[in-house]
Amino acid sequence: MIGDNWQPSASLVTLRRRAELLKGIRQYFDSQSVLEVETPMLSGAATVDVFIDSFQVQYKPLGEGQQKVCYLHTSPEFAMKRLLAAGSGDIYSLGRVFRNGEAGGRHNPEFTMLEYYRVGMDQQTLMDDITALLGSVSAFVEVNRVSYREVFSQHLGINPHTATLSDLTKLVHRYVDAQLNDLERNDCLDLLFSTVIEPGLGKDSPESLAGVYVYDYPASMSALARIHKDKEGHEVAARFELFINGVELANGYHELTDAMEQKARFMNEQDKRQAQGYPVYPYDQNLIAALEHGLPDCAGVAIGIDRLLMLMLGKKAIADVVSFDFHRA
Repeated sequence: MIGDNWQPSASLVTLRRRAELLKGIRQYFDSQSVLEVETPMLSGAATVDVFIDSFQVQYKPLGEGQQKVCYLHTSPEFAMKRLLAAGSGDIYSLGRVFRNGEAGGRHNPEFTMLEYYRVGMDQQTLMDDITALLGSVSAFVEVNRVSYREVFSQHLGINPHTATLSDLTKLVHRYVDAQLNDLERNDCLDLLFSTVIEPGLGKDSPESLAGVYVYDYPASMSALARIHKDKEGHEVAARFELFINGVELANGYHELTDAMEQKARFMNEQDKRQAQGYPVYPYDQNLIAALEHGLPDCAGVAIGIDRLLMLMLGKKAIADVVSFDFHRA
């Protein structure tokens, strides 16, 4: 039954505020001489991340020709890195991305992502830049910048880089669920972070969007970030996340430039997907070729624009900030 589902899920006042936000983001990058780019939404490759599922579609050429399996992009990252390797300089993309199976209060199968890359920056200088960007379009204030090790020490009294699996499992039983067993190390860390730590991050100031950056994640959570040693000598990923009011808003990296290391990580993720019984997607060989050609030293970040607008307007559901959410699409 259609009923009122023909109407937008967000108010027109909110949609005007959304347009203002997008305009402000573009104005910031224009003032910084950062180039806006568009990349293909359809690709012959997909993300192989174990925790992200892609939409698969069939390209059927008119007349004779071979059908081709394509994937809707979950991020413009791989194509943007190809542009960086080709000499684009600083770039940003502001557009729709797609993730299968993600629909709910903070999720929609299609959503708007800001992704950008700054040449010559590392994770710390990129955090500075994000603070400037968000401060130019909202009441954002950075209130803390803390390492992954420090935040675990403050909340749980452990060093996440050296704690044993037994110690982590005991904490999961205490704080999350006493019935959870046979967990891997990263599973324990993720559960403890999301249950004990994340909900309280960025709740310092009721008058503004108080942001907390958490950086230097365990090396095993490196994704597409390079590895370096922290002040204590632990190998960690040059990766950070930004949280506001207990909500993850951004995920950034000092980008990996080693083609062979990237290929090995892709293949490892494929193995994990196979072990879990998930579809095994082809990784992006064009990205590997671009890295072999040479990716400039750079840092990049992805920011969820729908979530940002939700936080700015005090909305509780993504349906309240998009024209038509998944159930009305």
